[in-house]
This record gives sequence, structure tokens and C-alpha cells, in this order.
Amino acid sequence: MRIVFMGATELGWNCCRTLQEIGQEVVGIFSIPQEFRISWSAQPVTNVQYKCFEDLAAAHSTPLIYVTGKMSDPEYGRALSELQPDVIIVVGWYYMLPASLRKLAPLGAAGLHASLLPRYRGGAPLVWATINGDTETGVTFFHFADGVDDGDIIGQARFNIDFADDIADLVHKASQVSVKLISEYVPLLAQGAEPRVPQDHGQATFVSQRKPEDGIINWNALSSKQAYDWVRAQTRPYPGAFTFLEQERVTIWKAALDNGSDVASGPAGSVVIGPSLEGFGVRCADGRLVIVNEIGLEDGSVMTGKEFAALRSLKSGVEFDIDAIAAS
Repeated sequence: MRIVFMGATELGWNCCRTLQEIGQEVVGIFSIPQEFRISWSAQPVTNVQYKCFEDLAAAHSTPLIYVTGKMSDPEYGRALSELQPDVIIVVGWYYMLPASLRKLAPLGAAGLHASLLPRYRGGAPLVWATINGDTETGVTFFHFADGVDDGDIIGQARFNIDFADDIADLVHKASQVSVKLISEYVPLLAQGAEPRVPQDHGQATFVSQRKPEDGIINWNALSSKQAYDWVRAQTRPYPGAFTFLEQERVTIWKAALDNGSDVASGPAGSVVIGPSLEGFGVRCADGRLVIVNEIGLEDGSVMTGKEFAALRSLKSGVEFDIDAIAAS
């Protein structure tokens, strides 16, 4: 079976390599530069999970085509047609794949989405699942259709979102099950023997793409558990959850929940310093604390919460700047 692969992330690279290793014929690779333009952002966006495919292409003398315009541009249709694919496999991609391109492959297009479809159709599903406090998610291998992530399901794999997991842990878990799905179902796809289960569209949920500025922490709206989830959902490799102290933007890379039951009164966003705290606490909307264990500054420096508290001579009652949050 002749496969054209489309991907621009480490996950996509792993899946493309897996196809090559199990003997599938990858006749062409489409990728996207690390910085690219997309419809939902006025400015170019940076792919924080980017991985270059040039090594895979060179190792197998596979043509590599970079998409720098719109998928509907005629040059991409011509390039795809010349490769004569039986199927298009899409993993770690950021553009809708028009029907005009899918029709150039007799078996159409299939790809992976990091959720248990029909839940979390759309962008950044692992981030949203973590923000929402879910305890389970997964990856779906599915046929592409005209809508967003709404095609027939070929196979799914589940995994837990453990309490201590951050987004890097979940990306790793998703990568592991994604490779297994590709290994199991692409050979069936080649034989025309793959499962094909229509999605229950009535159960669909939708999430939007996320921009770096969406990481801002609204202390007035989040409980301590929600603030903890907010931080771990957007930590590395993503730009991070952030707040302001005296107009200075600070990024919270690691946080924890305070196990104490007694919290002094005070406004949400106010600092609590105490000898029993590993870093320093921030009071949340429910009156409980989230503990800041690692923090980053605008100059790129990173330090523990305790080091930051000493550097800034933080005192209990100091407030993260809610006005700056609201204005940003």
C-alpha cells in the first residue's frame, strides 16, 4: 500500500518511522515548518512539539514536501497526485485536509486524535482534558471526513490521567498508544479489513485551539484543584500558566496542592508564606492554597518557589496583580 504521510511533530515522526519499520511503503511526506501561519491566529504560531522529518525522508529516499501556504493551493494537489497514494495517514498536523486532496487517495485519509472521540473534537485535547480534571483520556485512529474530527472510528486506546501527571507525561502516554494503534490498524487498512464505527455525534464535545496568552491564571475564578490542573496542563513543552507580580509576568511551571485544612482569610491571588510550605502558597477562589514549587521569570531564569520568595522578599498578603490579569 502506497502511503503519503502528513505530520510535523515528534508524535508524527514516531508514527511515520513505525510505518517504515513495519514495512509499509511511505512514498511521500508532507510537513510544516516550525513557525507557520494558521487561520485562528493573526500572528505566526510556533509548533512547540515540532520535529524535522528530513532524516526519515533521506533514509528512505522519500520525497519531502513542506506546506507553507494553504492546503487548497494547487501545488499541493499536484504533488500529492504525482505520488499516487492509496491512503493518506495524518498524525501531528495542523490544517484541515480538503476533500479534493482526500479524493486523490482511493482509501481516503485517516489519522490520530488525542482524545476518545467524539469527546474533545478540536485543538489541544490533552490540555483541555487536564484543565477539566479528567482522570482518563486516550487516542483515536479514525477516517477523515468533511467536519472537524468527525469521521468513522477505526480504533481507540485509553490511558489514565494520574493526579501527578503533567502535560509532558500525557504526551508521552499518547505517543506510546499511538504507535500501537498505527502498527495494529494500518495493515488492516491496507487489506480493507479495518473496523469502521460511525461516531455518535450527539455525544460530541468541542474544544478550541489554545494560544500562549490563554495560559493566564485567573485566581478569582479557579479553585485550588483547578489552579493545580491549570498549571500542569500547560507546563513544558507548552508556554506555561502565568500571572503577574507588580506588573512582572511570572510563569508557574510546577505547583502542588496544600494538604492543610485551615487557611487564613484573604483575597484570591494573595501570597501565603509559612515554614511548612515547600515553596509559597497562593490563595485561590475556594480559599485554599496552591503551592508554587517552580517559577520562571521574563528573563528566562527558572527557580524554586522558595528561591523566588527570597529573591522578591515576599510577605504573606502580597497579591498577584489581578488588574494586570484582567487587562492582558
